[in-house]
Amino acid sequence: MRKRNGPTKPVVLISAPWPLFSRPSIQLGTLKAYLKQRFPELTVNARHFYLRIAEAVGYRTYRIVSERTWLAESVYGALLYPKRRAAIKEMFYREAVRDSDARGLDFDTLVKIVRKSSLFLIQGTDWGAFELAGFSMSLCQLTSSLYFIRQIKRRHPNLQIVIGGSMVSGTTGRHLIRSFPEIDHCVNGEGELPLEKLITNLTVQPERLSTGSNSQSFIENPGRTPGQALDQIIGQVPGTMKQGDNASSPFGFSQLESLEGLPPPDYDEYFEELDRLQPEKRFFPTLPVEASRGCGWSRRGAGKTSGCAFCNLNLQWQGYRTKRSDQVAREVDFLTTRHRTLSVAFMDNMLPLKISDSLFERLRDLRKDLKLFGEIRADFPPGLLRRMKQAGVSEVQIGIEALSTRLLKKMNKGTTAMANLAAMRNCEALKIVHRSNLILHFPGSDAQDAAETLKTLEYASSYRPLRAVSFWLGLESPVWRRPESFSISKTFNHPNYGILFPETIDRSVRFPVQAYRGGIGFQRKIWKPVKESLRIWSKTYSQLAGDGPILSFRDGTTFLIIRQKRISAEPATHRLEGTSRKIYLFCLKPRSIREVRQRFPGPGEEKTIGFIRMMQGKKLMFVEDDRVLSLAVPAVDRNGRNDLVQPHEL
Repeated sequence: MRKRNGPTKPVVLISAPWPLFSRPSIQLGTLKAYLKQRFPELTVNARHFYLRIAEAVGYRTYRIVSERTWLAESVYGALLYPKRRAAIKEMFYREAVRDSDARGLDFDTLVKIVRKSSLFLIQGTDWGAFELAGFSMSLCQLTSSLYFIRQIKRRHPNLQIVIGGSMVSGTTGRHLIRSFPEIDHCVNGEGELPLEKLITNLTVQPERLSTGSNSQSFIENPGRTPGQALDQIIGQVPGTMKQGDNASSPFGFSQLESLEGLPPPDYDEYFEELDRLQPEKRFFPTLPVEASRGCGWSRRGAGKTSGCAFCNLNLQWQGYRTKRSDQVAREVDFLTTRHRTLSVAFMDNMLPLKISDSLFERLRDLRKDLKLFGEIRADFPPGLLRRMKQAGVSEVQIGIEALSTRLLKKMNKGTTAMANLAAMRNCEALKIVHRSNLILHFPGSDAQDAAETLKTLEYASSYRPLRAVSFWLGLESPVWRRPESFSISKTFNHPNYGILFPETIDRSVRFPVQAYRGGIGFQRKIWKPVKESLRIWSKTYSQLAGDGPILSFRDGTTFLIIRQKRISAEPATHRLEGTSRKIYLFCLKPRSIREVRQRFPGPGEEKTIGFIRMMQGKKLMFVEDDRVLSLAVPAVDRNGRNDLVQPHEL
């Protein structure tokens, strides 16, 4: 057992703007809970700076800025480099004009308020009381974190600054620590084990500092202060890099083998900060929870590319790990009871299919009126979706991304246009709102991909519209790693970084958002009709979906009535009887034409195919290659039974 040299000074964990203000930081909450579990005597502070900034600028303004990367990075970019303010201001307005909500923002006023509030946070903290300050850096937190780091380091140069998070995993973190001397150390990947080892090294006697919990070697220097010891030792901790390390120094991972021993996140300080706000500024937050880390699809590594070709969300993890379903359910129960709020967001890249059946049964059995959100793959079965709905899932994001099977293969999504339509239909039937995207301008896509997408959109128009998202190139994504496979001739930092940062920084750091050369003009041309179709879809859906599904059916046991709403016309109705009804219900699950013929041999091949083609022409069924999908959703949910799961006996 190590002998302690008295209790170490506290550590502080910080999350700068611009995460969602209505959620505590799961990164801070998880790390604080873990460190308290490992070091019960240690004081760990978790500071949600973004909540105070949101209060200062107003929640609506904060939301608008936080939803656009370049708006968010512009504000603190102007504070980080005042001499670049004019160019950054011009960039801010160039980006703002693309968003109707952002057009009314005043850059100078926003920067003034943010600067005043940020300095208040900095000056109101006794930084000398802390041994180290750890910054969690994810999307939209680059310039804000660097600004706080620089200001704090100027006032307290001996405070050890540690950065980590998805923004700085891999190449970017290695480059940032070389370019910003204010940063002392960078954690690559998740932070539990590296921070535990750092704090272990700080709390033993200075003359006998272990390089790790299982190491037998020690560094001898009785005169070294804990801060100086940390500066030397952290570079020897796996998964970290320190200021001054050689560019070729190892920068691997040090992560937990299992998530099953993790305590629930500690969000107490976020709620304490919220309670200190004026009553009219308080709200009921959403609680972030994780059931897994990594990506199950990426782990499977289908084809030559592991995971989706455009994705760089898993750089901070190796492999795929899940918690037990009972562990996750207990966390949800504990957190909602402790903080007296019922909205929960699963932060997983996708909910783990393996434990989801059990998890949502357990959540349902809590008998709490939960409001749950999670991200799912399109292959989640309708029976599981129903159990999710019963547990309280009201909103999901489906990993759709494309409605052309040909393009989905290029993206390595492992799904099809038909599977995506089925997922959208199932959510529509269960009244689960899905907020899903359609990626435009994917490099290597061609006119046939765009044409297939336009065709599929004709069959998707009865469901909640997809949001058009232009492709952006993520650093170290499969597309970035193999640009030649996607018709890309050159990759480089996004030009906006050259506006935010001096040329020396822009040239020396590979930033997370990349730009490229290779058919961009062609991509914009071929996807323009799709973008317009999405706009019309959104408008039409808002007009037709207000009083129920746009395309629905009612089953009379021997006949089926399908109702199809139309713009500026009475709904079209279709009656199916006998075998026609049975075929339609049978195809609520994607079926091959061969399966249909084998199940219903009576009409014969010609009549069966003729019926399917007729229904396809009326946009009541979708046909892809030799597979068929019925598109209508049940108009009536009788006694909790979902006809998409258990249709009438055929």
